[in-house]
Amino acid sequence: MTTRQLRLLRAAFATSVATLLAAVSHTVAGGAAPHPLLILSVAALLVSAAALVVGIRPSLTRLTATVVVSQVVFHSVFQALGAPTADAAVLGHAHHLDLASLGPVAAVGAPDALMIAAHVVAAALTTALLWRGEAVVRRVASWMLARLRLAAMSTPAAHRSPARPIVTARFVLADAVLRPLSRRGPPLNA
Repeated sequence: MTTRQLRLLRAAFATSVATLLAAVSHTVAGGAAPHPLLILSVAALLVSAAALVVGIRPSLTRLTATVVVSQVVFHSVFQALGAPTADAAVLGHAHHLDLASLGPVAAVGAPDALMIAAHVVAAALTTALLWRGEAVVRRVASWMLARLRLAAMSTPAAHRSPARPIVTARFVLADAVLRPLSRRGPPLNA
């Protein structure tokens, strides 16, 4: 895996975990539950910004900065866009989506102490999960790789082909050509 791919993978994992925990903490603290498409779009939009901040090598400082900034962005987006909920007409089989049916947009207010505390807890939990989570994933991957190497070494190196069969009856071509076939003709009891 190249360093760019690793950085993008770290950023995608960081934003997805941070977005999910931010949405849960925002809802638990009394905020409106964000729509799942809003959660998905915010996470997708922040992957590139997180890839710039996360860097090539793991750094607790950069990871914490990424998570704190993402918590602030998530809270602002969740407050600004409110919690549009879909009614039955939107959930049915419709090819055209009327955004007005998603509901009104809530006004942005100053966060209270419970909301700030919930986002701080979510940021701490996200940082701990991401910082230790990568080490756990690496250990599990190295353990699995060691097990696969051990399994590959314990199998036989090459499969021997079976021995040639021992032929006891001799087949002579002259006997086959010179003898008449006795099975020719109609069946005896016909």
